[in-house]
Amino acid sequence: MATLLHIDSSLFPGEASASRAVTDAFSRTWREQHPDGTVIYRDLAVNPVPHITADGHTAGFADPAAHTPEQAAAFADRVRLIEELEQADAVLIGAPMYNFTIPSTLKAWLDNVILFGRTAGENPSAKGTPVTVVASRGGSYAPGTPRESYEYVQNYLEAVLGDALALDVDFIVPELTMAPQNPAMAELVPLFEASRERALQDAATKAKALAERLAA
Repeated sequence: MATLLHIDSSLFPGEASASRAVTDAFSRTWREQHPDGTVIYRDLAVNPVPHITADGHTAGFADPAAHTPEQAAAFADRVRLIEELEQADAVLIGAPMYNFTIPSTLKAWLDNVILFGRTAGENPSAKGTPVTVVASRGGSYAPGTPRESYEYVQNYLEAVLGDALALDVDFIVPELTMAPQNPAMAELVPLFEASRERALQDAATKAKALAERLAA
């Protein structure tokens, strides 16, 4: 039975969130393909993981036998998150762009699961695990656009997930999500709607293809 680790980080609930709408479409298709499978769900907006502390950080470089009680407790919390990642057959992450980068709650999760000598380094423990990132954004930061140089979500997550953790990273990018709310972007609403529809279709298509690949 396949296990999907599904992480959302949008501040907005349900259909009010562009990224959640797309991750939901992906997860729903995944469940249809794996009715007996497992989905581990973390909503980082509702239940944020603790930001990494000095004890949690230093414990990752110290002999567990030498951990202080504070280090042991903080490291145990990190290990629980790391084991979820390691045991997943696939990962799904909702990563909306806030102020040009990812939500701080998602950064906190990443800081906890990146552990050199285990998930990162020479032999990353989750190497090759497919991860689909829904990188929604209020405007467009695609190549050739005026704000291309402000794209710090895909570039950052490709470096962290792909390079540091050696995961197999794929992106779905719903754009112009602020168009329906921002009068100055009113003429872009049709482009937003087309982007949203493509993202929803991509989510279903990619989830089905990934499920079939893992079942082969």
